[in-house]
Amino acid sequence: MQGVLTGFAVIAVVIGVGYLLGLRGHLGPQGREVLTKLAFHVASPALLFTTLATADLSVVFSARLLVTALSTVAVAGAFVAVGVARGWGVGRTTIGALCSGYVNSGNLGIPIAVYVLGDASLVAPVLLFQLVLVTPVAVTILDLSRGGAQGSLWRRLLTPLRNPIALGSLAGVAVAASGFEVPDAVMDPVTLIGNMSVPAVLLAFGIGLCGSTMPLRGAERRPVLLAVALKAVGQPAVAWALASGVFGLRGPQLLDVVVTSALPAAQNLYTYASTYGVGERLARDAILVSTVVSVPVLVGVAAVLG
Repeated sequence: MQGVLTGFAVIAVVIGVGYLLGLRGHLGPQGREVLTKLAFHVASPALLFTTLATADLSVVFSARLLVTALSTVAVAGAFVAVGVARGWGVGRTTIGALCSGYVNSGNLGIPIAVYVLGDASLVAPVLLFQLVLVTPVAVTILDLSRGGAQGSLWRRLLTPLRNPIALGSLAGVAVAASGFEVPDAVMDPVTLIGNMSVPAVLLAFGIGLCGSTMPLRGAERRPVLLAVALKAVGQPAVAWALASGVFGLRGPQLLDVVVTSALPAAQNLYTYASTYGVGERLARDAILVSTVVSVPVLVGVAAVLG
């Protein structure tokens, strides 16, 4: 229980600082945009590279990863189906699908893994899956949807290699797979830059809340409600069904996959939405509401399966 509350408290404080910065205008009218661009183009790629370059890629073959992948595809697919039927557009539907299944495995998942599950490495499967596969695919779709990769088929296929988020992820995986140890003289400054990512994302999110209307209102109400329902209830339910009924996981392993699936939508999704100028309100509200709703969900999961 303490791990859940601690993780949320840390996030709430940093977002609150961002809100105060926006309220007082200390960073000027372009403060949120600068932080968003800093996170997307510099800090987040550095963080993804350092995280994946030292990761144990053997977790790719674990049952936990299969449960994570299947549950993510299930809820994201559900949102896409509704988005296509309702005509919400490619970019907006992509952001909504991410909010439905892309969990906050970093700045919230790691502390919860430590305090609730007892091992920070247990969040590695979902972290790797999201960084290696989901993020490059999603940003490529967003690039293509706004015409960022017009031209030949070859140019379209190379779209991920022009995106800093995807490039940082793929470079980290390449280093981990090769077994090459990056010299400290290179890794240390990259790590220092990467450490700016989470604070920058949270501060930008807090600034974005300043002057905004209450969530669950306006044209984005239905997409937000759908994304939050799939994220907070659908994904952990699917993960539990798959883990226990298909893969036969029990005890701590079952708790692990259900807890990680019940984590709220990740704050960096707001960075993607802001960068591509699509679904910003959807991302902001879905992240905020799913974070609030996930508190009782995570406490309930920990109480029942723990």
